[in-house]
Order: sequence, then C-alpha cells, then structure tokens
Amino acid sequence: MKNNYKIVGVIFVLFSIVLLMGIVYGFQKAVSVINPISLKVLSSNDNKDLEDEIKNYAKKNGFSVSFTYMGDLEMIEELNNNSSQYDAVWISNSLWLYMVNDSHITSESKSISISPVVMGLKYSKAKELDLIGKDISNQDILNLIQEKKIKYVMSSVTATNDGASSYLGFLNALAGSPEVLTEEMLDDPILIEKLRTLFEGVERVSGDQDFLETMFVNGDTYEAVIASESSLIHINKLLQETGKEELYFIYPVDGVPINDSTLAFIDHYNDTRKKEKYLSLQKYLRSKDGQEELKSLGRRTWYGGISEESDDVFNKSWGIDTTKYLTGTKFPSKKVITKAINVFIDELRKPGHTVFCLDFSGSMSGEGVNQLENAMEYILDYGKASADKLQFSKNDKVTLLLFSTDVGNPITTTNGKETERLLEAIHIRTVQGQTALYTCAEEGIKLLESDDEKYNKTLILMTDGISTDSDRYRYLYSTYNNYQSTIPIYSIMFGSASKKELEPIAAMSNAKVFDGRKDLLEAFKEVRGYN
Repeated sequence: MKNNYKIVGVIFVLFSIVLLMGIVYGFQKAVSVINPISLKVLSSNDNKDLEDEIKNYAKKNGFSVSFTYMGDLEMIEELNNNSSQYDAVWISNSLWLYMVNDSHITSESKSISISPVVMGLKYSKAKELDLIGKDISNQDILNLIQEKKIKYVMSSVTATNDGASSYLGFLNALAGSPEVLTEEMLDDPILIEKLRTLFEGVERVSGDQDFLETMFVNGDTYEAVIASESSLIHINKLLQETGKEELYFIYPVDGVPINDSTLAFIDHYNDTRKKEKYLSLQKYLRSKDGQEELKSLGRRTWYGGISEESDDVFNKSWGIDTTKYLTGTKFPSKKVITKAINVFIDELRKPGHTVFCLDFSGSMSGEGVNQLENAMEYILDYGKASADKLQFSKNDKVTLLLFSTDVGNPITTTNGKETERLLEAIHIRTVQGQTALYTCAEEGIKLLESDDEKYNKTLILMTDGISTDSDRYRYLYSTYNNYQSTIPIYSIMFGSASKKELEPIAAMSNAKVFDGRKDLLEAFKEVRGYN
C-alpha cells in the first residue's frame, strides 16, 4: 500500500512539473504574441543577398529581423549618433567598430565569414602582363599602374569598406609592411608619391559595392576592378551569364586586406529575450548549414583549405587558390586611419572635374531654390563638407552650368577649396523660364570631353521638373556617342522631377539617378561618393 502511495506521489509531482512547464510555456508564448521579438540590424550592403535566408530562419524560430543597409564608413557615423535605433550591427570589417566613439556600444561580436579584397583583371590582360600563376607583390601592381599598363575601377575610399581597406592595404604594403604604421610615416613624400601614382590608375569610382558590380559588367571598356573576393566571384558569374570575358584574381603575397564580416549585439535595455534571439541567429550563421550558405555565395569560412564541393564557387581558373593561407594586412590605429583618409582626400585622390547642371527654371521658385542653395553651399563649403569627408580638394576642378530656358556660361574654379565665386553666382541667380535640361547635359559633356585627361570626370544634373527641351535628347545621345564618352551622368531629382525622363541618361552613361525629394542633402552626400 505504501508503495502505491509513493507511486501516486511521484506521478503527482511529475504531473505538477509538466503542468507548470506548460503554464510557463504558455505564458512565454502569450508574451511573444503580445510583444513579439524583432531584431533591428544595421548592416553593410554586402549582406543583402542573405536577407531572405535570415528572415526565413527568424520566422521559423519565433522572431523577426529587419535590416537597414548602409556603406560601412557611413555606419560608423550612424552608430555614433543613432545606435539606440538598432539591436545589432553587421559590418564588413571589425576594423570599423574600433572607429566608433564608444567602444562599449557592442558586445558578443563574432566573425561570420571572411573575404579578401583583391584586384581582378580581364583574363586576356592578366595573360598579356604575364601574371597568370605568378607570385605578385603590391609593388608589382604599383609598377604596372605607373607604366600605365593597368587602369582600374574601385569603390569609394571615403564611403565604402572595400575602397578604404584596399587603400589601407596598399598603404601598409608600400610603407614596407611595418610592425606598426604611424602618423609620421604618412608624412613621407616618397610614400605619398607612390600612393599618388597608384590612384592615377583609377578610371571610375562607385559609391557602393552593388553598383560597382553593375557598373563593371555594363562597362565594356573597363579592364580591372578592386573589390572583395566574394564580389569578384559574383562579377564573374554575371560575366559568364552575359558571355563576356571573365576576371583573373591577383592576391599580393605581401598582404591583402581581409574582411571578417563581424556581427555584434547592441544591448541598450538589458533585454535578455532579444539577446537570446541574437545569439541564436549568430549561432545559425556560424553553423554548418549557415556556413554552407555563405560558401555558396563566395564567402570563405576558412583561411586555408576548402572542401571539394565548393570548387565550383571558388574557381581555380580564376586564380583562386584555396590551399594557400592569406597574408592579412595589419590595420593601423584609429588615429592613423583618420589621418590616412584625410591624406587621401587632400593629396592622393585622382583630381576630379565635376560639372553641375543646376536648374533655375521658374518651377524652382521658393522652396526649390532654397533647397538647391543650401545643398550647394554644403557641398562647396570645404569646412562643412569635410565633416562628412565629402570635400573637394585643392586639386579638384568644379564647374557650374546654371540653366533655365538657356544655359549660362560656365563658372569654374581649378581649386576645389576656393569656391566663393561659385557660391556667389548661385546666390545672385534668379529663377525664371523653362527647363533646358538636355541642352545643359550636352554642354556639360562637351566641356568635360575637351578637358585634360588627368581628371576623373563627372556630370551631375539637378532638376525639380520635367524638361521642356525633350526633343534635344537625341542630340545629347548623339554627342555622347560621337565622343565615345564613358563620363557618368548622375541625376539628383527633387520636386516634380521625372525619374522616367532621367533614367535613359543614366543608362546611356552607366550611371544612377538619386532621389533628393525626401532629403536633398542626403542625396548630395550619396552622389559625392561616386565621383
């Protein structure tokens, strides 16, 4: 009988535990329904191709994920000013987290994958230069650029991780791969001259990695590009699909910058539920299934060898040797990086000639012209623009073409730091007349094509309305093709501007249309990353 009581007691205890667990589970479910967990992730543009996979994983595991995408260097500023808006940050290179003002913002950071930043050359060009299967140094690349045997496109040093880290990689290698790169080394005139020569080889700059891929694939005249290995793999797949010549990748033996794709938690409210889901997501990305997904997209999950099934992604014929260990660039301190970026802007960046076509037609009256003046004052004022590292340098040339019914005479400065005359011309101009947009664009192309080849050339159109000289588009198209021009024509639209009208100009010149209707200043910041 006593044994029966014991059995009943044990059953009762077990039943009570099960019941309690059910109550707790039900409570947790109720809480999750009433207050669902959502992770807001600030992410570099590199991770867009993983968004659907991550959202599916989150949905299956009872939470949601939303992404805000930015360029890596822009993310630093966002974390400095608005970190409370996010629960996690996923950045291309952990290097940039050390540039944030408060190093304690993030925790639980781990590398998700790696991808070296290297140069890809058209295979025929690599063969012509006898680079196939050879050990190449950064100095070898510099020599080829100096001899004008290589020209290349890249993403922006001041706006993107791949652009900035490739610059820091070259800087470190050309300084002799010192144990520690110092500020004093950046004052070395020999090093500065080497770096200046390196950037003389730049044909075109993109403000983001996605557009760099599109720009290169569509730009049949380009022969080389600097980007992350994963991006170059994607470019080669696009080239294969379109029947175009593929790239051969160059891995300098004395060091390459390596992106470590770091995911970190931002905990402002000691939210254990969010942290639990964050750690679950991080664990998934580093799991076998997550890593296989990353490998399929061209991201390395190792430093040395690789399993056989991934050979179709990491194609040996493209110069990828997954059995070699990569020599990674040693990145300098925050102070040195800051100085290096400023030296690039003021001394190293290939001089640019930027022509602005500014709309002063009647529809610009009131808010339109005020927006335009404020935006131009920001971009042409060295002090204001330098706060966002968007300033023109003393070596840059800037030209204004003010248009309405007709196009005014060019107003030019050959020193991007001396823009007072340009600003004065904008402030005294009155609005009136119609919108001769295509005529201005045609004049801008003629002006740029007749200028010195030492400049990177860019045309930027700003308009708030529909052109009244649409019959002139054929003349613009004819002029552009007669010059066999490759000058990008970017447009910033605001007010009632027609995207449909501006997109053919962007397509013709392998460029983009930017929408400034919500924030004209932000559109200006974006377009400056492209020139």
